[in-house]
Amino acid sequence: MKRRTFRAEGAHVGRALVEAVAAELALPVVDVRRLVDVGAVYVAGRRARDGAVKLQPSQVVTVVLEEAGQSPLEASKPAVPLRVLFEDADVIAVDKPAGLNAQPTEGRVGGSLVDLVSEHLGRQAGLVHRLDRETTGVTVFGKTPAATSALAEAFREGTARKRYLAATGPGLPAGGTVDLPLSKDPSRPGRWRATRAANGVPAWTDYRTLFAGEAFSLVELLPRTGRTHQLRAHLTALEHPILGDSRYGGEGSAGGLMAPRCLLHAHALELGHPRTGRPLRLEAPVPDDMRAFFESAGVRVPEGPIVAADAS
Repeated sequence: MKRRTFRAEGAHVGRALVEAVAAELALPVVDVRRLVDVGAVYVAGRRARDGAVKLQPSQVVTVVLEEAGQSPLEASKPAVPLRVLFEDADVIAVDKPAGLNAQPTEGRVGGSLVDLVSEHLGRQAGLVHRLDRETTGVTVFGKTPAATSALAEAFREGTARKRYLAATGPGLPAGGTVDLPLSKDPSRPGRWRATRAANGVPAWTDYRTLFAGEAFSLVELLPRTGRTHQLRAHLTALEHPILGDSRYGGEGSAGGLMAPRCLLHAHALELGHPRTGRPLRLEAPVPDDMRAFFESAGVRVPEGPIVAADAS
């Protein structure tokens, strides 16, 4: 993340936001207006919506100039078709594709999964949980405030059961439980570490190796908690980071097979319906790029209900 921050002083006081930013950053006013339009400019910690607003004395202005190696002014990718897995009056579940942010980022609004779902509904979708940008699979939203609250509670209380599939390097143990707490890694911004040496938050992941080959392992992950980067950090702690996960040390290739991205997929989700309480099972098929990676090694991708991993 690359930002520029300045305080409204001297000639900037009483000046229009776009003019002050243009002068401070030596940018054309037209580019600054575009930065405001995409949501990359903040005044006093809040995203600016009006480029003509006059700056007050000592207000702090922050401009996001780069995010994930990309300028906010770069054209966003065309919207992907929304794949709806389930929808009724209370709930909508969709299959998140790779490369799509779950929600608006610090440097850009619009074009995220929550924006696409909201557009589909014609009103704001209730965000309940998030998948990382490169992670694919089941994502559920509430369609009413009551449904959103009930779904969020299911995730918070751990009654929502999640099943992920991932590929790691070879040699992963047959199965077990990782119960290492998670904390931010001070030496690597944006990364979490799984260790008892820091004062982290509790996190548990059951896992079971479904295929153990010479090139890679296919693993089923059943997280009991839902911490940020939990699965990525826990597998790294086992010295088997997810293939294609460059942030956590995952190699892009294994045995001559190239991982197209971080090979993590939210395959299935089970939870109670927020209004009726009846069991609701949602499943997203393994995406084409991940399936091709597995099948190129002759591995059949598993389907079916969530089962408890062998924690022995």
